[in-house]
Amino acid sequence: MEPVFVLLVLPVLIGIVSELVFRDTRHASLAAAITSVLAVWLCVRGRDPEGTWDWLAALLVSPLPIAFALAAVLICYGRRDARHRQRHNGA
Repeated sequence: MEPVFVLLVLPVLIGIVSELVFRDTRHASLAAAITSVLAVWLCVRGRDPEGTWDWLAALLVSPLPIAFALAAVLICYGRRDARHRQRHNGA
């Protein structure tokens, strides 16, 4: 259950929060990508304090969390943009 949280749920939450904080797709995407890699690295580091897994292990699995974080940013941006367009078109 922990890998599902680290690789799927946490990056989606990071993407949603970064979109809410920055309100700009470019900055939110950059923040989500960097933060998701750091979150995966911290989780790997916290799970293995002896250091048998290093930063390379986090780097090898990081494309999946990055993809989920960026998808969450783009979905949140698209939903917000669609609501914004509907309000202006109806008035």
